[in-house]
Parts: sequence; structure tokens; C-alpha cells
Amino acid sequence: MAYETVRYDVKDAVATITLNRPEAYNALNLSLGRDLFHATLEADEDHAVRCIVVTGAGKAFCAGGDVKDFNDSAERIGILIKELTTYLHGAVSRFARTAKPVVMAVNGVAAGGGMSLALAGDLVVAAESARFTMAYSKIAASPDGSSSYFLPRMIGLRRALELHYTNRVLSAREAMDWGLVNRVHPDAEFPGAVAALAKELAQGPTLAFGRAKLLFHQSTQESLETQMELEAQAIAASGHTEDFKNGVAAFAKKQSVVFHGR
Repeated sequence: MAYETVRYDVKDAVATITLNRPEAYNALNLSLGRDLFHATLEADEDHAVRCIVVTGAGKAFCAGGDVKDFNDSAERIGILIKELTTYLHGAVSRFARTAKPVVMAVNGVAAGGGMSLALAGDLVVAAESARFTMAYSKIAASPDGSSSYFLPRMIGLRRALELHYTNRVLSAREAMDWGLVNRVHPDAEFPGAVAALAKELAQGPTLAFGRAKLLFHQSTQESLETQMELEAQAIAASGHTEDFKNGVAAFAKKQSVVFHGR
């Protein structure tokens, strides 16, 4: 599929989705929202893809919604925002539901909807120069893109409210200390570190990763007993996979194992 505002590349079982409006700091307009959504579907459906990486072109990861578009569309702002969030939220839902690991490679500023998008990854890797800020209240807006779901679960209600009320800017290191980021790398080492992590994940037991992701998401709304039943069903299903059989056999023989995502 041809894209106008994202670059979509697949190499070594890793699909890299690059937000590609660098002149606008990769701000989300309808074209970028639509392209992101369709690229997410493509990566999810491609059986050759076993890991998904999302990053930004240029100096920014994503500056959030395109405020210029908002200003130019004042007469139909509700329609514009609902259409844009339909695409953004569709992409976030697919990232959360795909069995494949999703790595958000935050190469620069992640603001507003860009910060929300970053939070939707399974793992977040940030360059040292990256910055995180909610930014919504600067334009008298409430959050979107999943941040009102993920933020309180990750950092607690009070800190989530602080970020929205004050627009506090977190450095990459602060974001890691708060539990929003998994790893921070110097800018020069960042591309290589992201590539190495994606390669490692793409060589892992993809179906087991997907079952674990689903279980962790379900755990926020289930009782202990229900969650343990879901665990029992998932691990029993894992036992029927090729990767599980190969992994158990290799472990018993003290040999290394190659997973195929089957």
C-alpha cells in the first residue's frame, strides 16, 4: 500500500512505521492518522512480521494533533477531531491487541497525542534528547489517544493529573524513573539499540508474547480467580504450539532454541 505521511518498511521480520511529517514535527492530521491506522493493520496482518516499531522522522516523535488544522477547521472542529481520533484510536487498539511486540522508539519530543501514542506501546525506548509532555491543557483540550487509560495505571492518578494540569515536561530519564519508558540511550546509540531490541523480539516466541500481552491487559478488570483461569487456558494453548514443543525439547537437552512464531 502506498502511504503519503508514513514510511512503512519490513526487514528481518520487523515492521518499522515512521511518522513522516518532519516539517510539522510529525503532528497528527487526517492524512497521518489514516496512514498510521492502515500501516498498523498491515503490520498486524502480515505473518512475516513478528515485531512492530513506531518512530518519527526528523527531530520529533510526534507533536500531537495538528493545531493549525484545528484552527483552520473551527467551524467543523468536532467532526475533524472525531474523525482523527477514530484513526488514532483504531491504531492504538490494534497495537494493544496484536500478538506482536510493539516498540515505541521515541526519537524526540512526544507531546499531546504523540505522548499518548508512545504510551500505547508494549515497550518504550527513548533517545536521551526525547521529551514527554501532555500539552492538551495548553489549548484547553482533554486527553485522547489512550493516555487517560494508561497514565493512571502506569504512574497513579495524582501524577497523571499533574501532567495534564501543569504540562510538566519530562526528560527521557525522568520518564524512565516514572515508569513511562523502559530504556534510554544516547542519541548516537539510539537507532542501533532500537534495531537490536526489535531483532531480539522478532526472534522470540511470538504467540506466547501475544498471550502474555492479552493477559496483562485483561488483569486490570478481572478477579484473581478469573485471571488465573485465563492464565490456565492461555498456557495450555501455548503447549500446542510449535515454539513451545521446540523450546521444551531444547531446554531438556540444554540446547539453544530457534523460535518461528508458530
